[in-house]
Amino acid sequence: MKLSLLLEALGIREGFAETDITDLVYDSRKAGLGCAFFCLRGSAADGHKYAPQAAKAGAAAVIAEEPVEAPGAQVILVPDTRKALALMSAAFFRRPAEGDITVIGVTGTKGKTTTAYMIASILEAAGHKTGVMGTIGVKIGDTLIQTDNTTPASYEVQKYLRQMADAGCDYCVMEASSIGLKDLRVYGFPFAVGVFTNFSEDHIGGVEHKDMREYMESKAKLFSMCKVGVVNLDDDNVEGILKGHTCKVKTYGFGQAAQLRGADCRHLTRPGFLGIAFEVAGELAFTAEVGIPGRFNAYNALAAIACCHVLGIPVEAMKQGLSTVKVKGRVEPVPVPGNYTLLLDYAHNGVGMENILTTLREYNPARLICMFGAGGNRPKVRRYEMGEICGRLADLSVLTADNSRFEDVNDIIADIKVGMEKTGGKYVVIPDRREAMAWCLENARPGDIVVFAGKGHEDYQEINGVKHPFDERVIIREILDGKR
Repeated sequence: MKLSLLLEALGIREGFAETDITDLVYDSRKAGLGCAFFCLRGSAADGHKYAPQAAKAGAAAVIAEEPVEAPGAQVILVPDTRKALALMSAAFFRRPAEGDITVIGVTGTKGKTTTAYMIASILEAAGHKTGVMGTIGVKIGDTLIQTDNTTPASYEVQKYLRQMADAGCDYCVMEASSIGLKDLRVYGFPFAVGVFTNFSEDHIGGVEHKDMREYMESKAKLFSMCKVGVVNLDDDNVEGILKGHTCKVKTYGFGQAAQLRGADCRHLTRPGFLGIAFEVAGELAFTAEVGIPGRFNAYNALAAIACCHVLGIPVEAMKQGLSTVKVKGRVEPVPVPGNYTLLLDYAHNGVGMENILTTLREYNPARLICMFGAGGNRPKVRRYEMGEICGRLADLSVLTADNSRFEDVNDIIADIKVGMEKTGGKYVVIPDRREAMAWCLENARPGDIVVFAGKGHEDYQEINGVKHPFDERVIIREILDGKR
């Protein structure tokens, strides 16, 4: 693409030499002949230092915020290279979000992934091919592309939107993370609908957000980027989330003030299946049945209903989509031959563990068994918390490995036991995760709910810096086949 067409997105029409740009890159190691290299400032590195390497690799243009040495490449100065990357990426991929595909953004502390997949399931039930971009990866049809971040960099966002549009997708449902919004990864293009699930403390400190105010302000950005904002009126922080909004607002919740209301939430249960049902009132009136358990998922389902109502989706598609929705690694049921329920979940910290176990406890299992570990090279306090919460809420805990990274799994388990032993909860220790899974399957009894926590959608186990294939669905089938 001509450099002039890319720079036009920034309002730059002179002061450069016309040339063909083959690609846009922000990692100098990926620079190649004819590319444009963007000097991004990050928490660990400043891309301006790598302009010479990019030029040496053949970059035709370097986009920077200050003068840099880039022999053989023309340097173009801009006020903000992140904004430049976002706007030029949209131009490079022919602005897919401006006519070729309708984009829905979902933000919030918890529930983004589940809500996104609920929305997608409803849209698919209505006959609309829909892509999803978020924590689990980028889903286009039956293809799942793994990504490093919940919201990828702006270049990747635009690339995947173009791929979805070219594959015939009418919609993309995107998790708009606070970091993604803060770092301008979704800057400069319109969301048809922005959805707010809830807000609580998370992602504070380190390279994430400096405080809760910045965290909230980052999430609030979505509501000056969308046409309609769908927000949880029951959340105490909704006013802060809507501060400075420019969109039309639609509300949902279980309180009487919401435009779309839920009521009479109740459990649905049978061996191998846990779900919820509730009544929808206000702007719509019907009974929703959701194939995922927990009152908090009633909120997620209400958010999905409200979003799809804004989009004009019929009620029958809402009912069908919610009853059949499946979210990989989010209270995901796995078929087993016994008269018990086996679930996979991504809970990997204290908040997530308490949410899932409290939810499952409401279904009155004969026993609630939780198998979990903790990540290596992460704060030890997470391990103490998870141990204490599981010791208090589960009937039996099976302590095992997760992603040990560069730590010894036995040291991690010893930290989990510090919290566990405050409660008097029963536990067994089986450091090898596959062996722990086999033990759980062999010892489950009728009426039990067994949850394998921590891995969720992941299909690997990281040990000593190496990611080994480890998809719990595959391993469960192998274990069960080996028993026959």
